[in-house]
Amino acid sequence: MALARANAIMTIRRLLIAATAALWLRLAYEVFGAAPPVDPLAGAESHFAASGTNRVHYLALGHGPKTILFVHGWACQADFWRDQVSAFADKARLLLVDLPGHGRSDKPQTEYSMDFFARAVVAVMQEAKADKATLVGHSMGAPVICRVYAQAPERVAALVAVDGFLRRPAMKPEDVEEFIGPYRTPRYRDQAREFIGAMFPNPETAPLRDQVVNEVLQTPQHVMFGAMEGMFSTMAPAWDLPKAGVPIPVLVLNTDNRMWSAAYQEYVRTLSPQAEYRTIPGAGHFVMLEKPAAFNAALSEMLEKFDLIGSTVSK
Repeated sequence: MALARANAIMTIRRLLIAATAALWLRLAYEVFGAAPPVDPLAGAESHFAASGTNRVHYLALGHGPKTILFVHGWACQADFWRDQVSAFADKARLLLVDLPGHGRSDKPQTEYSMDFFARAVVAVMQEAKADKATLVGHSMGAPVICRVYAQAPERVAALVAVDGFLRRPAMKPEDVEEFIGPYRTPRYRDQAREFIGAMFPNPETAPLRDQVVNEVLQTPQHVMFGAMEGMFSTMAPAWDLPKAGVPIPVLVLNTDNRMWSAAYQEYVRTLSPQAEYRTIPGAGHFVMLEKPAAFNAALSEMLEKFDLIGSTVSK
């Protein structure tokens, strides 16, 4: 009860701070005559799909015969793709998913496996009447889209991994426990703050870092720990794509982090005859937020190359 009350108080405080900041911004715009920033998600339609007994929230916007479905990473939410909307909404239909436990989706006490998340993505595609889509997954979203392909390959036009593993890293059980164990303790918020904060190596991105950290900390503890366990526990099934490869484009947009070794890059190229690997230098893990122009240009080039988006569509 005490923990729930404390969490409720923190939520109210965050809402009050956000409301106060919004009021001051509005006053500043009125006084100085500047136009307020345009919300790229303002025109998005909000929907819910049913995955089992759970409601899965997603946003739909954009136009075109092709569909791009964006899957966020661990403890994130659909609007982490906000900077991609203006670049692609006139070239494809866009679906931005809140995975179960995140954003506005239901947050049940359950096992947060990659297959559980994947079933939710398939449910969104069914509800949105998207017969086939290019799946773009950031971080944990990469293993999720791999499991979507395993469950419903006929619905996947291409896989795009953004700074996320297409195969589960080899880890000893004791290393896994050291990594994910803190998320089951009362200090889980401190652990998440430190973990996410370290993903922004560039000092000039401190405001973005703080914003991302605050959004991540809205995720409930049982979801944080459950998703980490679903990814890395040696008891959980791996998400690796078939060793024989897949007959669709497999596209990778990574940062220049040293964990993306030459061996991993070569592995990616074995996954498909239509594999392509690109690096966006000088960015942290949240590359689509930190360097949206470079990211959008690279993603657009890759999608155009494989005819996964259309030309600009008149609205």
